[in-house]
Amino acid sequence: MKDIFNYINGELRAAADKNYLDVYNPADGAVYAQVPDSNEKDIEAAIQAAQDAFPSWSATSIQERHEYLLKIAQRIEEKMDALALAESVDNGKPLWLAKAVDIPRAASNFSFFSTAIMQFASEAHEMNGHAINYTLRNPLGVVACISPWNLPLYLFTWKIAPALAAGNTVIAKPSEVTPMTAFLL
Repeated sequence: MKDIFNYINGELRAAADKNYLDVYNPADGAVYAQVPDSNEKDIEAAIQAAQDAFPSWSATSIQERHEYLLKIAQRIEEKMDALALAESVDNGKPLWLAKAVDIPRAASNFSFFSTAIMQFASEAHEMNGHAINYTLRNPLGVVACISPWNLPLYLFTWKIAPALAAGNTVIAKPSEVTPMTAFLL
């Protein structure tokens, strides 16, 4: 039995009220893990941590964010076998499919957005010679990301990577049905 924890403010934490949900292996119906049944206290702690981290992360240079996201992509690739196995056990997909599509695509999401932020540009539009409207791309703050069960890590990273790349902090909630790869990430 594996215990999954919330990751808040750089720490693995048990659910505030110590309630957990069983996670089932769809291949045999056996409970193989437990995930926190998080409540308002857990959410409030996550929000506070993300708000506290935002000023520092949003001020991090684009070059540094680029490097961090590339490192995450590299670590996903290095942990391919463990992540693919977790994805297979979590939602029942064939191991070969997780290795061929899901995990490589998760790494690609971080790699893509790490490169995309190096290409951010502003647009300007003239208003009949009276003014110029222009677009600034600034971090918004704390971003909430909810990911479905069917492509757990792939869709999780598809949401998290662009938010982090743009300088936002993230509160991410994976499906309670398929939480393992998010926990490992």
